[in-house]
Amino acid sequence: MSDSSAAPLVLVDGSSYLYRAFHAMYKADLRTSAGAPVGAVRGVTAMLRRLLKDYPESCITVVFDAKGKTFRDDMYPEYKAQRPPMPDDLRPQVEPIHKIIKAMGMPLLVIEGVEADDVIGTLAYQATEQGIDVIVSTGDKDMAQLVNQHVTLINTMKDPVEVMDIAGVKGKFGLPPELIIDYLALMGDKVDNIPGVPGVGEKTALALLQGLGGLDSIYANLDKVCELEFRGAKTMHKKLEDNRELAFLSYDLATIKLDVELEQGPQDLTMEPEDRDQLLALFTELEFKTWIAEIEEGDSKHSLSTKPSKIQANYTTVYIEVDLDSWLNKLQQAGLFAFDTETTSLDYMQAELVGVSFAVNAGEAAYVPFGHDYLGAPDQLSRDLVLAKLKPLLEDPTLGKLGQNLKYDMSVLARHGIDMRGITYDTMLESYVADSTAGRHDMDSLAERYLDHKCIKFEEIAGKGAGQLTFNQIPLEEAGPYAAEDADITLRLHQQLWPALEQDNSLKSVFEEIELPLVPVLSRIERNGALLDARLLTEQSQELGRRIAKLQEQAYELAGEEFNLASPKQLGVILFEKLGIPVLKKTAKGAPSTKEEVLQELALDYPLPKLLLEHRSLSKLKSTYTDKLPTLVNPASGRIHTSYHQAVTATGRLSSSDPNLQNIPVRTEEGRRIRQAFVAPEGSVIVAADYSQIELRIMAHLSRDDGLLKAFGDGLDVHRATAAEVFGVDLEQVTSEQRRSAKAINFGLIYGMSAFGLGRQLHIGRNQAQEYIDLYFARYPGVQRYMDETRASAAEKGYVETLFGRRLHVPEINSSNGMRRQAAERTAINAPMQGTAADIIKRAMTAVDQWLNDEELASKVIMQVHDELVLEVPRRELDAAKEGLQQKMAAAAELSVPLVVDVGQGNNWEEAH
Repeated sequence: MSDSSAAPLVLVDGSSYLYRAFHAMYKADLRTSAGAPVGAVRGVTAMLRRLLKDYPESCITVVFDAKGKTFRDDMYPEYKAQRPPMPDDLRPQVEPIHKIIKAMGMPLLVIEGVEADDVIGTLAYQATEQGIDVIVSTGDKDMAQLVNQHVTLINTMKDPVEVMDIAGVKGKFGLPPELIIDYLALMGDKVDNIPGVPGVGEKTALALLQGLGGLDSIYANLDKVCELEFRGAKTMHKKLEDNRELAFLSYDLATIKLDVELEQGPQDLTMEPEDRDQLLALFTELEFKTWIAEIEEGDSKHSLSTKPSKIQANYTTVYIEVDLDSWLNKLQQAGLFAFDTETTSLDYMQAELVGVSFAVNAGEAAYVPFGHDYLGAPDQLSRDLVLAKLKPLLEDPTLGKLGQNLKYDMSVLARHGIDMRGITYDTMLESYVADSTAGRHDMDSLAERYLDHKCIKFEEIAGKGAGQLTFNQIPLEEAGPYAAEDADITLRLHQQLWPALEQDNSLKSVFEEIELPLVPVLSRIERNGALLDARLLTEQSQELGRRIAKLQEQAYELAGEEFNLASPKQLGVILFEKLGIPVLKKTAKGAPSTKEEVLQELALDYPLPKLLLEHRSLSKLKSTYTDKLPTLVNPASGRIHTSYHQAVTATGRLSSSDPNLQNIPVRTEEGRRIRQAFVAPEGSVIVAADYSQIELRIMAHLSRDDGLLKAFGDGLDVHRATAAEVFGVDLEQVTSEQRRSAKAINFGLIYGMSAFGLGRQLHIGRNQAQEYIDLYFARYPGVQRYMDETRASAAEKGYVETLFGRRLHVPEINSSNGMRRQAAERTAINAPMQGTAADIIKRAMTAVDQWLNDEELASKVIMQVHDELVLEVPRRELDAAKEGLQQKMAAAAELSVPLVVDVGQGNNWEEAH
């Protein structure tokens, strides 16, 4: 169900409006005094301004087609082949439109390999799945296929605005939205060069669809075509039969994708404050006098209101040694200063230092450049001199430093011989601890949220795309204020954020005792890196390639024909029409679903779905891991160095990227083989230490349930113990099937699984699944009590807490939308367990790091994955390392049940399990 009280998500088909605005303004031929064409810019901007007025509470997202070919060109090389190139007068108007959109604060999306329609379709589908209504602003008739109870089309280029809901689509086309694709497939589309069926026009297509139904139904009843009342009906069945493949190809070409892989989902799209200065500059350049006057007069009817920045600053760029010495004296006397580095790369293992900035008072900051080497760059102090003078201050543990994501700066400085100490505050972590769900925690976002200030964007001084400059190439008159502002804003953010944390003992403790001590630990783990056997991965890739090809051939044999295994449409035809496999679930458009969860259920009874799942799994393994991991090996260290992120997940869990270690699969043999490529150097072994069933143990502690406490206290197999309780049998009589069911119940209830979800997982009826749940709660009443108390507390406070005081906000807990509220309740139940597990592993990492340093061991942590620490241990230290690791991890928390740590060893990561 949709929450009608919430503002709809507005998705704008920018490419459609670009051309429509251009042609609408063509006769007017609007140009600047210098002769530059601006008609399309004015038309699109006017449309967007109208949307802002009509949907003031909505996030308005604009989507444009990317340059280059899409997947449809691979399906049909003649697709859009007849389209003329972009008109010469339109081409220079695209970039100004993009700039205006961004200055108006709207998200702008341009996704390669697909069309704007596909991006809009995917976002619309995802939004409605999340209970969000959608308005699609377009002039493209193809979009009518997206219309449903929660998706409406509008065309603001028409006056009055044309609105098309389900009834509107039927009124305009004579067909419901679910037959629009069939309509386009039959009659084709000259603009996009979709062939359609020769001889079928609008009237014929309409008669066929109204008379016989969709394309599948028409081809199943070709003998009835001649009975329909339209001109040419007697011979139409022959044309349809002769062009069957063309019709279904046209159907695929006309179908808007609903599963484009996007970095941002509907929940990530947010309006930014309007940049009135940028808009004023753009409108002045384009000579839009009316809009210039409105901005200058501050006409609130025509602009988004945002407070002008109140920040006053005095920034200095330091070129001579005496000025540097003066600033270093200020830092020493201040006792606490904000610090930031400027580098040539975001990769901490390759970044070269270009300069440093610092601030001691709000509005007073300096940038010390030493690596700007562009032609004509002024003389700068040498890097060696600056770092030599800074080193004592940066390494002084008694001199406090604050920064924004100081882990990066620490890692870069370490590669330049400086061991940064005295890290006292990190504004990214301050914001994250205060509210992990409030939004992004990067400096630009925090500055707008807490200071009402828009920072200088890196793209503003460095450019974009392939021509983007690295920081050493940026002129110092622009680089200086940018770098100094970073330090100044960081200091101001700390002054804004810290007082609130300081007044809350729980949050202060999480920051000071868990998150901040972890910064240097993560920096060391990242720089340690993991040794990779690239040769082994290459062999695995080749083997996977052969298996994938063989699976494809087997799929063709089972299907009786060749087809695109990645095409949901073709797959649906094979599975549900040709092979007659029952349809378990349908998509939002009514087509049979071929999602993984559906295939998993079908795979229990049918060979082709099982084979398709294996093909998908192996293809993902190959592209994501065996092919990619060797390319991430650092040439200098010969290792891969992931980046750990402390301020991303809502629960406090760490995430990682390049590579994402958290997602390396372990449930399949092929996935586990990838771990074999993470190897120990000669003379060392890999040691892996993993918490055993940590979230269940936390559940036992939090729920205080006697049955769970006893099971863990007695060292029982908790799943077997649960099975004995639920099914009323002795421990020795529990079958493997009963244990599997109990395991599903144990973990399912942690994640708030319903009877429907449990039944689907165990392949039993909903009623039987509910009986299992009822039996579980009867045996473990403490768990039921914990869930009820947690839901009630979350509804009252708006958040839940971990054992260590981490606050996990659940903003939808009192939503009037039932779906959102239930999702929030499931989060409220699970978050304290996930969050506490995250706190425990973080505390363990800090304790293990301290122990390794205190004992002066050569062993080092090389990875953290979920509830596991992975170390590289010299063989001479093996016994001491395993014993100490187990002790430190087990002591990371005091629970009412034992905290069990499983420790293993091997020549590679997989063997260590």
